[in-house]
Amino acid sequence: MNAFSRLTTLSVAILLGGSSTSAAELGAKLRLTETIPLADVEGRIDHLAIDLAHRRLFVCALGNDSLEVVDLTRGERIRSVAIPGGPQGVSYIGDSNRLVVTSEQRGTCEVFDGTLLAKLGQVRLGDDADNLRYDAVSGRLYAGFGDGGLAVVDPRSMKQIRSIMLGAHPEAFALERNGKHIFVNLPNAREVAVVNRENSAVEARWKPDAASENFPIALDEAKQRLFVGCRNPGVIVVLDTKSSQVVAKIDISGDVDDLFYDEKGRRLYAICGAGFVDIVSQLDPDSYRLLERVPTASGARTGLFVAELNELFVALPRRGSKTAEIRVYKVE
Repeated sequence: MNAFSRLTTLSVAILLGGSSTSAAELGAKLRLTETIPLADVEGRIDHLAIDLAHRRLFVCALGNDSLEVVDLTRGERIRSVAIPGGPQGVSYIGDSNRLVVTSEQRGTCEVFDGTLLAKLGQVRLGDDADNLRYDAVSGRLYAGFGDGGLAVVDPRSMKQIRSIMLGAHPEAFALERNGKHIFVNLPNAREVAVVNRENSAVEARWKPDAASENFPIALDEAKQRLFVGCRNPGVIVVLDTKSSQVVAKIDISGDVDDLFYDEKGRRLYAICGAGFVDIVSQLDPDSYRLLERVPTASGARTGLFVAELNELFVALPRRGSKTAEIRVYKVE
């Protein structure tokens, strides 16, 4: 271990355990405001999306082969749409009022009318169609699929424009809003691919230190920090997006699958299948503190942070006699 690594490890250790400052004093708190049951939903739950204008939450019930539609105003599930083959990723595109859902086994992007939820068509990608991200500036949708591709899709024409080949299956990825880069987690390769979306070239491949199983990712573009959630061991690795250097590591709970950066609150929310939401405070770009662990349930590892609502939604799969549900937390 070099001098920089020793200093970084020591600094993080002090920040995590060397202060008597309480979580309440630092303002870290999630207040459970509502629990919305998803009756008859079985199996694993994957990713979520929001329709802010109509206050609808879309939930990929992968193990149930369905997309669950939740009315947040009424606080109830209002519809279940069959998605054969295991829905994994979902994106609501407000400017064209379209809903796009990826199917794991069918390898497709299923495109729906955003109001009636009637199917308009599909785009066939390849095996294991997975995470989705929408670039509002270009009007393009990015979808991870197969053994190593990002598909670029026009959701209006429902056509694939091109593919960006990565060499390993992509999990979560983050798009710069004011730049040209996409940061893509490739857990099977134990690296993060840095993609130039203007020319579809992979410009760099970064290693998240000694950690592996890097599934979720989040970006603080203003401070040039990339947050890579890893399961082995359970850590968030913080990378400088200009130098590619690891500047910090924060221990978190096991089986993390979703990770969100709250720019206003300067916090990270790591949703971990071990049964916790871990809240991490960003003290400065290179210093972080684990504030608290909010108990959820075993297997609850996906959710969605919505900055406009200042709310965190966490999906809990069915546990024995306890029905699947969505928990709504207010960030305070």
